[in-house]
Amino acid sequence: MIRAAWLALLAVLLVEARSTPLHAGSTPEQPFVLTTDDPVIRVRPREVALSGLASSSTPAAKVSTNLTQYVNVFVGTEANSDPGDVFAGASVPYGMAKATINVEGYAPAGYVWPGDKPTRGVSPLHDSGTGSSDGSYGNFCIMPVLCTDNSLDACPTLLEPRERMRLNGTDSGRPGYFTTTLDNGIKIELTSTRRATLEKYTFPKEEMKRMKSTPHLVLDWTNDSPGTFRGGELKADWDQGRLMMNGTWLSSFGPGEFHYQAFQCVDLKFEGKQQLSSHAFFGGNRRGFDMKRADLDHWVRVAQVLGQYQAGAVVGFDTDPEAKQDVTIIVRRGVSFTSAENACRNMESEIPDWNFDATVAASNNLWEDKLQRIQLSSETPDYVRRLFYTSFYRTFLSPNNATEDGPFPTNAPYFDGLYCTWDTFRTLFPFLSLSSPVEFAQIVETYIDGWRKEGWLPECRANQVKGFVQGANNGVPVLADFAVKYAKAASSLGVNTDELYEAMRHDLDVPSPQWEYEGRQAAPYQLYGYVPFGYLDPVSVGEQTREASRSLEYAFGDFTAAMTAQALGKPIEDVQRYAKASLNYSLNFDHKTVSDGFETFVQRRFANGTFMPSDPTFCSPLDNSSHACSMQAENDFGVYESSSWEYSFYAPHDRAGLVGLMGGKSMFEKRLDHFFSKGYFAPGNEPSFDTPTMYHYISKPYRSIRRVREVVQTYFSLKPGGIPGNDDNAAMASLLGWYLLGLYPTPGTKELLILSPYMPGYTINNPVLGKAMVTVSGFDERSIGGKIPKGVKAFVEQVLIDGKLHTSRCRMSFDDLFPGTAGGERKVEIVLTDKEVDGCGSGAGDEPASLSTGGFL
Repeated sequence: MIRAAWLALLAVLLVEARSTPLHAGSTPEQPFVLTTDDPVIRVRPREVALSGLASSSTPAAKVSTNLTQYVNVFVGTEANSDPGDVFAGASVPYGMAKATINVEGYAPAGYVWPGDKPTRGVSPLHDSGTGSSDGSYGNFCIMPVLCTDNSLDACPTLLEPRERMRLNGTDSGRPGYFTTTLDNGIKIELTSTRRATLEKYTFPKEEMKRMKSTPHLVLDWTNDSPGTFRGGELKADWDQGRLMMNGTWLSSFGPGEFHYQAFQCVDLKFEGKQQLSSHAFFGGNRRGFDMKRADLDHWVRVAQVLGQYQAGAVVGFDTDPEAKQDVTIIVRRGVSFTSAENACRNMESEIPDWNFDATVAASNNLWEDKLQRIQLSSETPDYVRRLFYTSFYRTFLSPNNATEDGPFPTNAPYFDGLYCTWDTFRTLFPFLSLSSPVEFAQIVETYIDGWRKEGWLPECRANQVKGFVQGANNGVPVLADFAVKYAKAASSLGVNTDELYEAMRHDLDVPSPQWEYEGRQAAPYQLYGYVPFGYLDPVSVGEQTREASRSLEYAFGDFTAAMTAQALGKPIEDVQRYAKASLNYSLNFDHKTVSDGFETFVQRRFANGTFMPSDPTFCSPLDNSSHACSMQAENDFGVYESSSWEYSFYAPHDRAGLVGLMGGKSMFEKRLDHFFSKGYFAPGNEPSFDTPTMYHYISKPYRSIRRVREVVQTYFSLKPGGIPGNDDNAAMASLLGWYLLGLYPTPGTKELLILSPYMPGYTINNPVLGKAMVTVSGFDERSIGGKIPKGVKAFVEQVLIDGKLHTSRCRMSFDDLFPGTAGGERKVEIVLTDKEVDGCGSGAGDEPASLSTGGFL
């Protein structure tokens, strides 16, 4: 997760000028946090907030079979000090085409809220949730404009002259549809298919009369969001009304030596229903140069070394010059990462009839198919229903399915925007495994095919090219998560598990020549059991930072390889070798480092075994210094985007061993409490995802439930700022999804911690493994606030599986959740009590699994 300093923006945001973007259905109120001065949440007279809790008498919302109505596409779009950077626009599930407006300033996903910054136009290419501060993609903007006296020379074509503000309160959207209105009254409406968009621009008659102008469109060729154009080609067939363009740009999160190409094809004449009255190519820059030529239909431009050259086309439409009525111009366009011809083919095959409403309906149906895979009980509180489906929706926004349109030939599925696996391996892919094995398999095949074609698993493929590795090569636990859960079905799902395992072993065992963007720094790690600080490595190249956090993640990757070897029936020697290596995580702990009275923290370690300690609070939320905490060379604290306080809790495969390292259960509990009360918990960053549930490992699951309730209440909502940091390709969305369902995964395993669901039941429809039908006996809506009132049932007393008592109240297996066969049904009952029950069960096997105490293997 990449951070951008954005505090300065807060000083200029005027809360009273904000207007909430709309989505399908009325904007729901959060039932347990209501303030009368909130610009987003408006109190209904019948709703009262009592001690921050929901009323138990609130009637259940009427449930519709149309689940897309519960999705708020604007959650996570606010431009604040820790923005979510969520894409809000038109997209189908995993859409390569993601159409929305490009807002000036900080807008990595194109759109941001509130509407106090101008837009430069509509782009069909975006990522969602990334922290790339300059933006990702944003190519090929189309901007509707009016030109004084209908003169093409008067058309504002360059970025600053054509920018317009949006009318307050006009942003609206739902899955597959987006609309907004510019301050001159021009209405924009967007919908899309996987690789094409259909766009409506409605020009108001009053403004056309005032400007004495017919509708015009500016088609930007060169500008992406970061401004990295490196040359391309523009061709126009003016008679047919078709433009084809391409370019080369830099990745938003990768080495500068890697460039990507994108291609676009645009149809302007709507099968002859629209005619062009004028057209030209334009070129210019920010220093006053602005030229248009109507005699051109082909332009090849190489990279410009100095400055940012702007170029594209501008067209006028032949409509009634007296402007007696509003005029709607419809544009169809396709995109590709292979060729302009592919882009044309994509729009012709996916939107053959130019039917806007039908395209919106088709997109909605695709979203319905995804959302119906997890069906919540009809008695689920309305707010929780909306919170869940808003999050579930985002888990299908990314990565981007560019199959048949990728940068290299392949017969395998191809997904772009694996951005980054460091963010998504923890919660997103385990969440995908619940309901969507087909899509999971396709993405796993993308990882394996990256190894086939490029030699390594694509850790952070961004904009079609290799992106930076943030920690370990975390494609390994993604493959492991699929293998341990779907090994028996892998072949039918199109995954060769022998290749999967070979790709995994290569990524783990072979030292990468350049581990900054692929593989790992394997040689010293294999030699010492950790990545030593200040080590001269003659085999691998990479900035010598993050040694402690990389070592911890390398160890976890080894563990997931052991799980994979076991699941696939590989030699026992492989299982033992990787399992043994994974326990080397403990080598990173310095027992002499003390912070706030607690000892034993992860630190950098020299090859001779001595430590190079730094303050464990550095890079925590309490660190107000200017410390570099990401991939900068100045980050010499040994960890990445979090503190040693946080990383010292990281050993997902051996939490019992971790408890022992820190002095036993009593000391671990005190330390965990201090971690939260002091303010070291950083909910907007992935290393903090696990910590709220770690009370399970000291046999106090009720404390995990209380802590998760606090986290959800404090940091998540249906507001535009309703997530606590970058969504990171739905890492944050899937985290919330797990919390709401009352489960939490250990990636690369079948282990699920049992929490307390936020609803009285749900059904997961898995096409391979059958139905998981979860009932929550004793569910009380009053339990879902930040504080659980005395006497309210919220804690797990026992679990029954198909009517039989499950011995543990703390953990279950993925196999316990599903019957294991398509068409089968598994009934899981979680029985709640108001008592804070200590312990997980009567046997050692009822405790959450840890490798050092005999768990997992």
